Amino acid sequence: MPSQCREQQLLDAMWERVRPLLPTRRPNPKGGRPWVDDKACFAGIVYQLRNACRWNHLPAYFPSGVTCWRRHRDWTAAGVWADVHRVVVGELAAAGRLDLRELFLDAPFAEDRQGGRASVAPGAASA
Repeated sequence: MPSQCREQQLLDAMWERVRPLLPTRRPNPKGGRPWVDDKACFAGIVYQLRNACRWNHLPAYFPSGVTCWRRHRDWTAAGVWADVHRVVVGELAAAGRLDLRELFLDAPFAEDRQGGRASVAPGAASA
């Protein structure tokens, strides 16, 4: 099976988990431009996250980077990604594929480029 076909199957499977968790959108009584398809925006979001590209560098076959970014922002504010995480973890646990005996946390650390050399005492920054 070609990798492009597998990628589309994976995207479709992810979409089926995410779609029911999306907030409902009421039509604007004043009309206006129709909304870009949620699935197309989801595909653009997944592409951006997997490839770590800038939103404005999404390939032309996705909705505009601004549209995908706004949809990502709105879904984040609505708690969609936290809900997706709970669903996936629940599915893994139900299938017996979640092993919590050993967990890892990964995070990037970067030097402060604005001249900060020392840590501020706790509570001093808010004073």
